[in-house]
Amino acid sequence: MHRSITDEQKKAARYAKALGHPVRLYVLDLLSAQSCCYSGDLSEVLPIAKSTLSQHLKELKNAGLIQGEIEAPKIKYCIHRENWEEAKRVLNKFLK
Repeated sequence: MHRSITDEQKKAARYAKALGHPVRLYVLDLLSAQSCCYSGDLSEVLPIAKSTLSQHLKELKNAGLIQGEIEAPKIKYCIHRENWEEAKRVLNKFLK
């Protein structure tokens, strides 16, 4: 019997890819401990170039794990709670 890749497996892979770098894990850990954070604040605590941080934030945002609001001249980032809960559920199911 041939089974195809499920939507849940695709979601798990997308989230796992986004979690696949220590800087992204650090950002998620930081954001999950507070309501929101400004990108400028993140660049002060991470010893990486702003362009590199921006790329990591873009990966997390594309995966749906964070969301950002532009409040010129800064961008405010927060955990996307609904997707974060989904990521935990699908990854937990996969890892069991």
